[in-house]
Amino acid sequence: MTDPSNPDRPEPDGEEEALLRFLAQFGITPGPDGRLDIESLLGRMQGLMGAFTSQMASFGKSDAESGMNWGFTRDIVRRATAAAGADPEPTAAQQAQVRDAVALADLWLDEEIAFDRLGVPARAWTRSEWVELTYPTWQQLVRPVVSRLYAALRALIESQGQVPAAEPMLRMALTGMFAAQIGQSLAGLATTSVSAGDTGLPLTGQPLVALLPTNIAAFADGLETDPSDVLLFLAVRESARQRLFASVGWLGPQLLALVEHYARDIEIDPDALEQAIEGQLNAAMTAGEIEEAGQALAGSLFAPQLTAEQKEVLERLETLLALVEGWVDEVVAQVAGTRMPVAAALTETLRRRRASGGPAEAALKTLVGLELRPRRTRDAANLWAATRSARGSAARDAAWDHPDLLPTSADLADPLGYAAEGHQPSAPDDLDAELARLLEEEGRADG
Repeated sequence: MTDPSNPDRPEPDGEEEALLRFLAQFGITPGPDGRLDIESLLGRMQGLMGAFTSQMASFGKSDAESGMNWGFTRDIVRRATAAAGADPEPTAAQQAQVRDAVALADLWLDEEIAFDRLGVPARAWTRSEWVELTYPTWQQLVRPVVSRLYAALRALIESQGQVPAAEPMLRMALTGMFAAQIGQSLAGLATTSVSAGDTGLPLTGQPLVALLPTNIAAFADGLETDPSDVLLFLAVRESARQRLFASVGWLGPQLLALVEHYARDIEIDPDALEQAIEGQLNAAMTAGEIEEAGQALAGSLFAPQLTAEQKEVLERLETLLALVEGWVDEVVAQVAGTRMPVAAALTETLRRRRASGGPAEAALKTLVGLELRPRRTRDAANLWAATRSARGSAARDAAWDHPDLLPTSADLADPLGYAAEGHQPSAPDDLDAELARLLEEEGRADG
């Protein structure tokens, strides 16, 4: 058969049509004779690559394996955070208020929990400080997703018979779009998190108590509570949480290992990936255009189906997060319940905030495909309270000595049974062995 627009040229077959459609996305079309000028084609692609590479170079080197430019990504987070509103440096008075609130919280906690106070002073953060000091952890969590995106892109190129020379350009474009997703998600967290540990995950390299006065003021707006009481209440919560992370050495690494394990097995939807390339790029190879394209993806790249292993990881992660936040709820009730009449109402406000999802849940869904909501936090708080009632605060806190001693999801359904006898350790399973391997690798990397 011949091409009707050019009778002297055979009609392209299916593979050639796919290639022509692919190249047309970048403004590369056949000449009047219906043929592609290979020399012009390669020159055009090299020009696009060169321009984009130059733009990225100003942000530092891209990751050699995936093409991800973490400096570009950090810049997007910074700009999106700045665009969300004023981010004033905490005044000397605000710094003093945070230190005083945490000092009082520590005095109360010293009387009631087994975990020592931190050796570093409390701090008042700006939103931009939240970005800078939590960014390395987010980079660690999303790196497995970038690897999955790269593998899916290579499979798509091979399945469609597309030219291998296009792979570096597409890889940079795709990781650029994902960088935009990261930027928007983390900016949402930076503008709503009231403390360093507000997400329930250990986001700083070392445990520390940090509160964000600008975001706390927004949180307190509309509450019929004195702002100083809100600050003190949040200081008690954050101090308890960070003491737990600091004293229970395995807890933070295991939470992060569970998220990484889930992300490493994420499946990329090939149709969504192809649509992203065909529908969003359209020769957009400037950093700004790539960023706009990424914002339109909104986490649609992840396949909706979960593997059996991911479901198990998700259950463990939800249970562990519920145990952490439930323990914090119980400790705050014990410590502040008689000292702060507003404590119960503020705890309920935070529970409603958690139940409605919000930026933390949206960020994890967008970045690692993780639809996470610790639905059983109230059950965990009841279990910890029952344990303290039955066997004392020391027994409640001793459950964190080893992961095998912690309540399971089944124990949350029988809090009185756990409170009376505790949880009997069970033999490790395959997932335990895999988590141990991940933690060992992290330890070698840190060393």
